[in-house]
Amino acid sequence: MLKSPHLLGIKDLDEESIQLIVKTAKEFKEVLNRPIKKVPSLRDVTIANVFFENSTRTRLSFELAQKRLSADVVNFSAASSSVKKGETLVDTVNNILAMKVDMVVMRHPNPGAAKFLSQKIKARVVNAGDGTHEHPTQALLDAFSIQEKLGTVAGKKVVIVGDILHSRVALSNIYCLQKLGAEVMVCGPSTLIPKYIDQLGVKVSHNLREALEWCDVANMLRIQLERQDIKFFPSLREYAALFGLDKALLDSLSKEIIIMHPGPINRGVEISSDVADSKQSIILDQVENGVAVRMAVIYLLAAKIER
Repeated sequence: MLKSPHLLGIKDLDEESIQLIVKTAKEFKEVLNRPIKKVPSLRDVTIANVFFENSTRTRLSFELAQKRLSADVVNFSAASSSVKKGETLVDTVNNILAMKVDMVVMRHPNPGAAKFLSQKIKARVVNAGDGTHEHPTQALLDAFSIQEKLGTVAGKKVVIVGDILHSRVALSNIYCLQKLGAEVMVCGPSTLIPKYIDQLGVKVSHNLREALEWCDVANMLRIQLERQDIKFFPSLREYAALFGLDKALLDSLSKEIIIMHPGPINRGVEISSDVADSKQSIILDQVENGVAVRMAVIYLLAAKIER
């Protein structure tokens, strides 16, 4: 049983809760590989997916996880909703709750939106990404993927490369990996590394080769141009030359490392096509594990729904 009634961020979880989610996800992954993939665990539970930001993988993954658990699902997209007419966040969700929804999965451009919502409504809240703050289910599926591939996360060295400044994936991963006993390094141009990030207990590097030689796992992040209001580096071409991972660099390392990416991939920028499709890449495993992890989170939180 999870200690918290919501999943708002990895910062609020302890190691025991993270391990419980990963263990439950492992069991659900076995279910997903059976001929009949559906389990009746959440019959009569209604879940609303409320997305105020664009999403492909996360939204499909949550929806699939909910349907595999036999929950009733309603989808809400801000682009085609009353939000465009000036409705506030609380009003929007209260209207959805008036339709008797038990759980809300929300993605929002503002940091803290999920926490704010959890204080205002009775339903369980799952944070599917709040601005540049946290993306807890992504960090959980990344930890699950590393554990599946390497047997354990404890003692492993993980480097997160790219746009750390604007990345909610980076922050959630740092919290999650450290709680599970991994060493974490961030690597990228100095303009894209937050000023005081070393206070989180992570190493900082501005040299990609050095970082890759150090690590067991490299998590390559996308450059989030949609969040950048000023220029943080001269051009994508220059970024790719200094911090892009291609097959030649990967093959020249002294050991084999695992390559991860939260998606969507900008091929030829942070990672080349032949690296993304190589045997060292577990990018598609991450997507598959995402459904199992989200099933685990929803299942464990649903146990806390008051009937």
